[in-house]
Amino acid sequence: MQSLKGKIALVTGASRGIGKAVCLGLAAEGVNLAICSSSAKSLDAIRKELAGFGIDILSCPADLQDAEAPGKIIKQVIDHFEKVDILINNAGIAIPKPIAETTVSEWDHQMAVNARAPFLLCREAIPYLRKSKAATIINISSVVGYKGYVNQGAYASSKHALMGMTKVLAQEVFEDGIRVHIIAPGGVSTDMVLHTRPDLDPSILATPEEIAEIALFLLQHRGNAVIDEVNVRRYSNSPWK
Repeated sequence: MQSLKGKIALVTGASRGIGKAVCLGLAAEGVNLAICSSSAKSLDAIRKELAGFGIDILSCPADLQDAEAPGKIIKQVIDHFEKVDILINNAGIAIPKPIAETTVSEWDHQMAVNARAPFLLCREAIPYLRKSKAATIINISSVVGYKGYVNQGAYASSKHALMGMTKVLAQEVFEDGIRVHIIAPGGVSTDMVLHTRPDLDPSILATPEEIAEIALFLLQHRGNAVIDEVNVRRYSNSPWK
């Protein structure tokens, strides 16, 4: 296992759900954090929870719909920490609607946050990640990144795009020593899932902490064996479907 103490990690969607659980897990390992969310108020709340770990925390409130936001975020991180070791693209939105009723604005919003923002954050971070001996990118996708679900056309399209980008990126930065992983969870008990799938019983869903533990495993086990993709289902779903 590799120690993560003193590493610098940028986590998007850090104020709740999987992102919050990842931040708490990283903080417990002594990782200094740049936390990103669209709400400055929500970042203040998670920052208070993280303060007890004695780590350095940088808040980066930003609207990832803005194409200029990723570049500004990376600049903030480098200006503050002078380096970055870990990038976790977790932020995501879902607007559940049939494709025939989805507006251009709704389509563009989901593509911008779920696919374009991770692409831009990766692109801007790569020159700095190349300098790290522990350089890692983890993209949080979804089961809809390789399946299709009714009323999730735009969301599924954005996660398919993220999946494709991740596969290509992993090959392109392989020789730079940058490891690129993707985690594709099924139902997780987050506000977004409960909004998009109100039919699901929260008690049968995976927890954000379980997904965070997988992210930590990928970061801590930097040996000769590499896991490119992790597909995670909720236990109530049949295997291999």
